[in-house]
Amino acid sequence: METTVDLKKEALKNGAIWGVISVVIFLITWYVMPNLMEGYIYPTLTFLISIALAIFFTLDMRKKAGGYWSFSEALWKIFVMFLMAMTIVYVFNILFGKYIDTSYPVKMKELVMQKSEDMMKSMGGMDDEALEKIMQKTKDRTDAQFTPSFSQAVVGFGISAALYFVGALIFAAIFKKNNPNPFGLEEEPAQTS
Repeated sequence: METTVDLKKEALKNGAIWGVISVVIFLITWYVMPNLMEGYIYPTLTFLISIALAIFFTLDMRKKAGGYWSFSEALWKIFVMFLMAMTIVYVFNILFGKYIDTSYPVKMKELVMQKSEDMMKSMGGMDDEALEKIMQKTKDRTDAQFTPSFSQAVVGFGISAALYFVGALIFAAIFKKNNPNPFGLEEEPAQTS
């Protein structure tokens, strides 16, 4: 079945909608319920919402493709959608912490450092020098995550894109659907006597 829908545009549109929804969820959480970011509730909730949106938009694109698409067709459209959503969220988070609310990276770094230190101390058996080394590595990682330099941002984006490609591979394998009648031939109705 031929389709007149431009699936690349659909992938970009779906990815943009997904990215904007993610940004809105982040903003609502940050300004209305910031305490959710302290635990595992926010990351778990955003992960589940992202999976639901990815499934919804993937099924939407497959439907617009005529109901069938091969693994490779699915892979590239899904990856474009994932990459668009990830780009919007990634760029927004960097700009948000740098220009909109400069308290965001500071608070998040403090939170990560406190949680890491509490976890290390609860494990016990670690001397102060070893704890200090681990905390310095944690500080370096959080600095790179929440206030990255240009090169760190580029590397982070590349790593994220590679991970999203793996996700797209998994989604393409799950949501591919081969046409049982690839030649488009009409089946003749059975003759009745």
